[in-house]
Amino acid sequence: MGDAETANTAEWQGRAKGLLKAELKRRNVTYAQLAERLAAIGVRDTEPNIRNKIARGGFTAVFLLQVMAAIGAKEIRLD
Repeated sequence: MGDAETANTAEWQGRAKGLLKAELKRRNVTYAQLAERLAAIGVRDTEPNIRNKIARGGFTAVFLLQVMAAIGAKEIRLD
């Protein structure tokens, strides 16, 4: 990956991280509560692992959709 490509990827990861953190904050959901809510829909993951995934911003689309379903989000705000 070239420098421009790496910077572009980092920018998108930052946006993904910001999106999830904003949705969690909007609903006052902690990482511990998120782990519980994910478990309730059959997704087993630990609080530290969830925290690290979100901090990196390089999670999968599947993880994004799982989180959004677990917190009851019906829409994603991209602004």
